[in-house]
Amino acid sequence: MVRPPSAPSRRDVLVVGATLAGGSLLVGCSLPDMLSAGSRVEPGAFGPFIRISPDGGVTVVSKHIEFGQGAHAGLAAIVAEELDADWAKVKVEQAPANARLYGNGLMGGTQGTGGSSALSDSWPKMRAAGAAARAMFVQAAAAAWAVPAAEIAVRNGILSHASGKQAGFGELLEAAARVTPPAQPMLKDPKAFTLIGSDRVRRKDSRAKSDGTARYTQDVRLPGMLTAMVAHPPKFGARVKAFDAAEARKVPGVVAVHQIPSGVAVVAETTWAARMGRDALKVEWDEAKAETRGSEQILGEFHDYASGRRGPPGKAKWAPFVTRGDAAPSGGTAALELAYDFPYLAHAAMEPMNCVATVGDGPTRLVFGSQAPTLDQINVAMVTPALPGSIEIETLFAGGSFGRRTTFGSDYVVECVQIAKKMKRRPVKLVWTREDDMRAGYFRPLTHHTVRVTVNAQGFPAAWRHRIVTQSILKDAPPGAPVGGDVDMTAVEGVVDSPYLKATPVVDAQLLTPDVGVPVLWWRSVGATHTAYVMEHTIDQLARRAGQDPVDYRRVLYRKAGADRHLAVLDLAAEKAGWGAPPPAGWTRGVAVHECFGSVVAQVAEVKLEGGVPRVGRVVTAVDCGTAIAPDQVAAQMEGGTCYGLSGALFGEITLTDGAVDQGNFDSYRVLRHSEAPTVETHILPSANPPSGVGEPGTPVIGPAVANALLAITGQPTLSQPFVKS
Repeated sequence: MVRPPSAPSRRDVLVVGATLAGGSLLVGCSLPDMLSAGSRVEPGAFGPFIRISPDGGVTVVSKHIEFGQGAHAGLAAIVAEELDADWAKVKVEQAPANARLYGNGLMGGTQGTGGSSALSDSWPKMRAAGAAARAMFVQAAAAAWAVPAAEIAVRNGILSHASGKQAGFGELLEAAARVTPPAQPMLKDPKAFTLIGSDRVRRKDSRAKSDGTARYTQDVRLPGMLTAMVAHPPKFGARVKAFDAAEARKVPGVVAVHQIPSGVAVVAETTWAARMGRDALKVEWDEAKAETRGSEQILGEFHDYASGRRGPPGKAKWAPFVTRGDAAPSGGTAALELAYDFPYLAHAAMEPMNCVATVGDGPTRLVFGSQAPTLDQINVAMVTPALPGSIEIETLFAGGSFGRRTTFGSDYVVECVQIAKKMKRRPVKLVWTREDDMRAGYFRPLTHHTVRVTVNAQGFPAAWRHRIVTQSILKDAPPGAPVGGDVDMTAVEGVVDSPYLKATPVVDAQLLTPDVGVPVLWWRSVGATHTAYVMEHTIDQLARRAGQDPVDYRRVLYRKAGADRHLAVLDLAAEKAGWGAPPPAGWTRGVAVHECFGSVVAQVAEVKLEGGVPRVGRVVTAVDCGTAIAPDQVAAQMEGGTCYGLSGALFGEITLTDGAVDQGNFDSYRVLRHSEAPTVETHILPSANPPSGVGEPGTPVIGPAVANALLAITGQPTLSQPFVKS
């Protein structure tokens, strides 16, 4: 294998990734091909997604990680439907890292899971894989029985003919494996689906996760393995100036102490020894380039930028993202002028960050819950150094992510590899505690919106001025990534495509993304976490001022904007919630609708105040997510997304004092408790369209639905989150 003499740049890695052992160059190959150079993964007779065993069992190879969202069940169901397999004999295995075979077309061909794209990306590929394998078995049976292929039926893994002949997949396995797969297999008419869309599609991992046999990174035990923890600086951007490891090395079980770019690593025989050794470290930090502002100061500066009291800092500039009409709206009487604030939020995944790495003379091997194997391969290749495709990754289950496990720099993964490089082929498990991730991880950006709406004689928007000030998530994207020029689309999604703006004649919407030293990242539903709230709460206030019912007010705007899907889910949610009839005694209803990741969700929340604190009882959800492969799992994601979004809206807040994060664990970062979770009813709008996302669209709607109920109760808008101040 050709290895560069020193750690290459990200651009160099892409070039190096095109070089094979022996010096040949993959001329004209795609990026996934280059990144897969040197990979030993070879697909079987039925392609890279399907393996069939002699007993007729079917293994579906998933290119998407399973970290609680239930994607494995949906992916397996797509294959099983087209293959006509016995669902009871279908299991799922995680794919190895290989972008050529397992790239995500919705993520630029790289291998990864995100943006609620697992099923929408896999829908055509997995259908074709299942249909092709079915055709191969049919051809094998037709040849063996000397009958026309069109006369053979397949059901639950059994092929049969009217003559009485029948055989299972296992019996025809060898013959079917010799059949050339059809280039364009015939897919089923969706009307003929028997598995997809049924309640039979249930999770395949429930038993393993219940009995403890499911394998997570913390379960990994390798011969000679060591455990590492890293002391990170208390302020973002600080670096190690000096450290004293004398006391750390005295801790029984501590093997080594090493400085790495992000801090000081303590390596030990056990997790406890690593933690005690880290606690015994004495580190002096260089804070010359650290972020030292508190969150209140940062937010105050955002207010100044939005109001015009202060000009954009440094190279930042206002970037228009929706402009319609003769000029920026000015003059007239503003029916509504509002300012909204949203805090930093932690992802707070159930399983903190961790990784196992082995680095030495052979291929670098990683074992962990990799959400973006291609990114991890690239970033690890830069520090080993090696060909990206030679980095082996075994992806395990992960205990949640909500965006945290995909970073442009593969932060904790690179840390693990940097430590493992120093341990001479001994495997190293890096463990981050909850406090590590909450204080040294990534956050949903702090965000400020200002909105000024002028209305016409009927009370509908005539001119809409919108300003957003937030940090850019895509600022640190690698060269060549589609970041949208001056506009970070992750910051404006939900506004730029809003039907309310489409129905407004004059629009002036601009974004400012000043540099702040706090690391930010996508958080479940990304920009919609704040844009949905601003748009939906503003619309309710406009409806209230116009003296109109908020559901009826939205209907007018949706019809004007041609937003038929929005109208359909709104009508369904309103019907199922009994909108128009009095709510239960003591409760008040609020409504919100939002589209993200290709799906549209409407929610009606029943809310009351208990001691001044919002209590959410019942949430009626209507969702248009295209073809619902696993209705039970769609409902589960609406429930989970609702609770996650409600938790953030009610309690979520990361604050900084002099640049240091104040929170560390769930005692100071409040999350929704089981006793506070609402009852969530999910109604799926029938659709023949391809499936769209469900992992994230349920998250951003609940906040404004609750705020709109509070507006009905108190008459006052809720202009900042969290609702419950600590």
